[in-house]
Formats: sequence, C-alpha cells, structure tokens
Amino acid sequence: MGHGSTSNAESALPTYQHADELRRRKIFGEVVECFWKIEPNLPGIFRNVFAKEVFVVPLFISEGYFTDEVIPRELGFLGNSKVLERKQVRERRSFHYCQPVGTHASMTEVILRRAAEVVSKHPFPRIPKNSDITLFIAGHGTGRNDNSHKAIERQVELIRDRNIYAAVHPAFMEEEPLITEIHSVAQTKSIVMVPFFISDGLHSNEDIPELLGENRNLIQERLKAGQPTWRNPTEKKGRLIWYGSAVGTEPFMADVILERVNEQAG
Repeated sequence: MGHGSTSNAESALPTYQHADELRRRKIFGEVVECFWKIEPNLPGIFRNVFAKEVFVVPLFISEGYFTDEVIPRELGFLGNSKVLERKQVRERRSFHYCQPVGTHASMTEVILRRAAEVVSKHPFPRIPKNSDITLFIAGHGTGRNDNSHKAIERQVELIRDRNIYAAVHPAFMEEEPLITEIHSVAQTKSIVMVPFFISDGLHSNEDIPELLGENRNLIQERLKAGQPTWRNPTEKKGRLIWYGSAVGTEPFMADVILERVNEQAG
C-alpha cells in the first residue's frame, strides 16, 4: 500500500515495482496494489480481494499520522476503543496490518547498497575510498511529526557505528540540520547523499537537487529531456557530491515487504 500522488506519477512506481516482483515469485495467491491518493484506493480495496488471509503492508518510510491513524481507520483496524488492532477476524477471514517497511532493521542494508551503487556506477574521476567519504541520509523533516526525523537519525547511528565512512550525518529539507548546509558540515572532499524516500518523486528528483545547489531551470530542462536531474558526481562549493536514488526503489525492498508479512504472520 503506497501513498500515491495526483500530481506526480513517479510516486506510485515503487509500489507497482515491488508488487510485480512479488507476483513473479508466486508466493501469494494474489498481490494487489492500493493507494491513499490514487486508484485503486483504500476504502474499497477489500471488496476486490477474496483470500481468507489478507496482509496489508504500508510502503511508507516511517510510523506516523498515515500509518498509525489514516490507513488503520480507513481499513477498519482501529477498534471501538480507537486502539490499533493489527489482526482482525471478519466473517471467517483474517486481516493483518503490518508495520511500515521503512522502520525495518534491514533498511540499513538498503541505504548502504544505495550509497555504494551510486559511487560505483559513476567513478569519475575515480572511486573514492569509503574513509574519504561523508555519507548524508536525507529526509523531508517537519515540525508536525518527528517520526521521520527519528527514523533517519536511527539509521545514522547504526551506520556510524560500523565505521564504514569518514562520517555519517542526517540532513533535512525543512529542519536542522539542513541539506543546504552539508557543504560546511562535511570534512571530506567527497560526499554521498542517499534520499530516505520511497520514490524518486518531486522531493528527491527536484527539490533536493536544488537544495544541493543545482539550478532550478536546468533541473526542469533535464526532466523534460528524460535525463537525471543530478549529474554524478557534481562539484558544489568545493565538495564532490554523489546523489543516489530513493531507498524505496531498491529491488531488495520486495524482501523487506516479505519480512513484514512474516513478522505479522508470527
């Protein structure tokens, strides 16, 4: 289950991508996509699913308003006491509501894969040593809900403890520490940034490249031409920056979805 967007079709692509992969594996009797903002949408999704056991996995980065309130309310997982019930039996059918994928422990590996991938694919002028790289995990950040902030800070701690990179930091669009400040935060020439988003949509494709210093008109020209909005690597303010794809587009995410189902199945 994804968020979806009426203004950006890219936001739905990871949901379709991972659903296709799970269908290919033939593990389940049926795999169905659904969304909050676009069709097929949440309220009517169960009317078209007839399995005796149904699992709903939110393809969201963090726990928060949507995963803890909106989705459970729309799908009937909030009981009479407004307490989230992750398993319900309705008319001899079992319905399960899983944890969001973004908080799963294996997301650390997803981030590391994304970071290594972008550097290896774009080695110019050469592949820097990890000990010469500062890794930034980028998120939206908002004063309305700090769960996204906490999820990113947790990943920063986990990766920092592995001593893979010279330094690991969070960076946010709308709260401190800001993405616009990474050039002064990093103590290394090389920077790798991984966007902690589900899709390569408006924020990760347009807003963050602009915050990193790319010209807005150039970003729009590249979009129209079907080109990446950030050229890897690009030098800005004395730093060489590699910018990766959103974590939600990583193929391994299909396995994270399976893990969430297995956990809920007990």
